[in-house]
Amino acid sequence: MSEAAEAAEPLDTLDTAAGSAAESALSLNRKAEGGLSLQFSFDIPKLPSFAQVGSWSHQQLINGGLIVAVVALVAWIVYQEKFAAAEVAVPAVEEHAAANLRPNVSTSFNPDIESPVVGAGAYIDKLASVIGNVTIGKQVFVAPFASIRGDEGQPIVIGDGSNVQDGVVLHALETLADGKTVEKNQVTVGGKKYAVYIGKEVSLAHQSQVHGPAAVGDHTFVGMQALVFKATIGKNVVIEPGAKVIGVNVPEKRYIPAGSVITTQAQADALPEITDSYPFATLNEGVLHVNEAFADAYLHLEEGGESTGGSEKPAAGH
Repeated sequence: MSEAAEAAEPLDTLDTAAGSAAESALSLNRKAEGGLSLQFSFDIPKLPSFAQVGSWSHQQLINGGLIVAVVALVAWIVYQEKFAAAEVAVPAVEEHAAANLRPNVSTSFNPDIESPVVGAGAYIDKLASVIGNVTIGKQVFVAPFASIRGDEGQPIVIGDGSNVQDGVVLHALETLADGKTVEKNQVTVGGKKYAVYIGKEVSLAHQSQVHGPAAVGDHTFVGMQALVFKATIGKNVVIEPGAKVIGVNVPEKRYIPAGSVITTQAQADALPEITDSYPFATLNEGVLHVNEAFADAYLHLEEGGESTGGSEKPAAGH
């Protein structure tokens, strides 16, 4: 037998084997350009009726299990693509809520981009808005819908232990124009310049407004819907609800009756002094107590702690 014939013999044998396997999952074919190609094919087995599963053969049970596994795998992939991705997106909502503390935009009157600075133990509600050059001290409570905007006049500073209640607005006239400081729109406290300065342990009650240039001294209570504008308020002052204080300096330990409109320095100097007989002499102490407790409890809850009631009875406050 020639070498060519000997070489061809295995191929004939393989061709015969390929022919017998033509209907099987494996086939071996001769290429037109020479050589062999190995091909695999797989047909999904046809199963008998599921109503007759008890009579299935061992192989049919295996095939059925494989089909169930493939279907489960496809369902898992679809779930991951459609639903798991939506679950992963949930933390993004919480991250977006944190955007209530955000930098100011650059403008001709405030070209520097500043972000709020918040002290230890302070709680800023997610429904409050704090923008730009704002410094919030330690253990300050900022309630829902308060707006503190250091994006025009700046800086705005809030001292330790103070509270900014629901709907309070802190804002200021521009403190920079054409690259120069607007001195008349600033107040000086302790040798430093501010657009709005709120001292330590000050209570800004619901819907009150302090619009700079303005400063409010330590331990002062600014009542509901009261307004302070272009004014300096001394320490330990009580501004009763609805009072308006504009363009004056209020001495320490005075009170401004509800609904009063104080627009001249003579009116400010004539304000009554706070004595032990004054009904609201200790009002701010109770308000501070309540809001300090709020700051601690809400911050504890936000950090993953449990909301638990205290046994201590709080002092009267708002």
